[in-house]
Amino acid sequence: MSAGPDFVLRPWEMSDLPLVREASQDPYIPLITTIPARYSDAAAEAFVRRQWERAATGAGYPFAIVRSRDRRPVGSIGLWLRELPEGRASIGYWMVASGRGQGVTRAALRTVTSWALRDLGIPRLQLFIEPWNTASARIAVDVGYRREGLLRGWQRVGDERRDMAVYGLLNTDGPADGRAVTAD
Repeated sequence: MSAGPDFVLRPWEMSDLPLVREASQDPYIPLITTIPARYSDAAAEAFVRRQWERAATGAGYPFAIVRSRDRRPVGSIGLWLRELPEGRASIGYWMVASGRGQGVTRAALRTVTSWALRDLGIPRLQLFIEPWNTASARIAVDVGYRREGLLRGWQRVGDERRDMAVYGLLNTDGPADGRAVTAD
């Protein structure tokens, strides 16, 4: 799936182990994901297999974000369907340091959001972002998500429970980022 002219979203591959290695060295990514905090090939392979299992079982759609020019993976975005029976799904994303600041996270979020709302017909999408993470919040708002509130002690991050700001987007919200969210 194209995320603009410079990046594509694709299923995870075993060739993505260098991305898992770089992400495992990030001080934050292993705290909020299932990326192994201590890298080993076995742990990285298990991570990739979990992504395949999530897709195969219908738990969600995990994608590697890959730079087109050199086919280098630089991040991840996933659409998680655990709450789909209630008419909502969550999106989570992360980017390694070497991929930040290029607009790729915004493009990936815009792509997955449009696909989920238009093609899959999901009524509500939501993101959970720590209040201090202003870069991630700015990306969400730029794509059309609205901050809806603060969930105190919502999620375990590392060894503590942390607050999360919730951002939502409905398929009835109308234009997002200058484009219609749903096809009329």
